Amino acid sequence: MNLEIGAIIKNLRTQHKITQDQLATFLGVTPQAISRWEAGNGYPDIETLPSIANFFSVSTDELLGMNRTEKE
Repeated sequence: MNLEIGAIIKNLRTQHKITQDQLATFLGVTPQAISRWEAGNGYPDIETLPSIANFFSVSTDELLGMNRTEKE
């Protein structure tokens, strides 16, 4: 598994036309945290992953970049 969660979060966020500030407010983190994740300079806490997935209506597997071939 190639952990590209920051790029995936950024892609989902831009697809949904959500700002870093809006996502940060929903998750209860700082906009700087979102920026770090998207830049690949850090990762969300494991407790935050389900909230991010729910916000974007994706599974945590999708959020972590796991596709069908990697699951099989």
